[in-house]
Amino acid sequence: MARTTGKHFSKKFVFFLSFSGLLVAALIADFLWASSSSSSSSSSSAYISTASIWALENSGSSIIPIVENKAHKRGTVKDKKDPVPGRVLSATFADIPAPELQWEKMAAAPVPRLDGAAIQIKNLLYVFAGYGTIDYVHTHVDIYNFTDNTWGGRFDMPKEMAHSHLGMATDGRYIYVVTGQYGPQCRGPTARTFVLDTETKQWWDLPRLPVPRYAPATQLWRGRLHVMGGSKENRHTPGLEHWSLAVKNGKALEKEWRTEIPIPRGGPHRACVVVDDRLFVIGGQEGDFMAKPGSPIFKCSRRHEVVYGDVYMLDDEMKWRILPPMPKPDSHIEFAWVIVNNSIIIMGGTTEKHPVTKKMILVGEVFQFQLDTLKWLVVGKLPYRVKTTLVGFWDGWLYFTSGQRDRGPDDPAPKKVIGEMWRTKLSL
Repeated sequence: MARTTGKHFSKKFVFFLSFSGLLVAALIADFLWASSSSSSSSSSSAYISTASIWALENSGSSIIPIVENKAHKRGTVKDKKDPVPGRVLSATFADIPAPELQWEKMAAAPVPRLDGAAIQIKNLLYVFAGYGTIDYVHTHVDIYNFTDNTWGGRFDMPKEMAHSHLGMATDGRYIYVVTGQYGPQCRGPTARTFVLDTETKQWWDLPRLPVPRYAPATQLWRGRLHVMGGSKENRHTPGLEHWSLAVKNGKALEKEWRTEIPIPRGGPHRACVVVDDRLFVIGGQEGDFMAKPGSPIFKCSRRHEVVYGDVYMLDDEMKWRILPPMPKPDSHIEFAWVIVNNSIIIMGGTTEKHPVTKKMILVGEVFQFQLDTLKWLVVGKLPYRVKTTLVGFWDGWLYFTSGQRDRGPDDPAPKKVIGEMWRTKLSL
């Protein structure tokens, strides 16, 4: 009796296990099919960047990561802006809430410029070179007079001088121009360096940089011209090297550049500022466009870039100190800064790529770095997002000109190269 009951129980138990196994197998198969189907029709959920988290914490907003539907790429869905209704990631996700500023439009520069350079000496802003279009570069200098708000005094650059991605610094009369890209598209860099006497408009050479560089951080500090980082000869690989040259009154006091302590993080498009006997290097990126292999015109080809907001300071012992980072990663700001009331003001730039479209995102904020507290503030908005601005400050007015602006309020991707000049009263 006991054995019969045991056998009967065993058969029921085996049947139960078999049924359960089949059910589990069916569920697993269904899950795998759903996962496969999902992966074939959508990409991975987009990350939320540090910048957007910062913005969320300070705005009270919320963002739901979007899942991009690849059907859009095949043209099977008409509304490309809304692949998943109700889960749209705004194209302006990286904007940081900021006070509104009252901007006044001034006389535009004689030509539009991208990746140009600028140096302010007293009431004059000297604006150099830059792209007019990707296939055309400027070979001259324009001057803006802050006193009467007019452009004038155009003159030519040396024929051997680079046209974009320049390193540049001044002692108040002489402007030192270091290396950079020679020609349009993504042509190679030069190691040539020059000096401009702004009083006589005369140019002359300095010793060549040990190797060519694109957009190195450049500044005069303690009687020496310092050149750091930038991109190497292929335009993409970050350089860490740091050189200096003793100079005085526009002349080199040495025949060769001296090797200094390498910068902790390499790359181009950074602000480099000397104030109160302190040298700061701010923001930048690793990587950049490269020339397409075999292209006879050195056509630019996109490469992966990492934008960062790191801030470094060189101290009395010639060691690098790490300071609080910018409110969000920011690049293309090498001439987008000015010193106002013991603060460094930085305007515009580029930040992290859009997590879904992977397009470049321009910056529309005005940042303040307080030199006494070493703290960052967001003190205003530009009229639009824009990169490679050329900035000046005079009689309480903050100016910017040139660069590449966004496609509109709802699209932070770059579009038009501009020559516009704007100003606003800045009270800090």
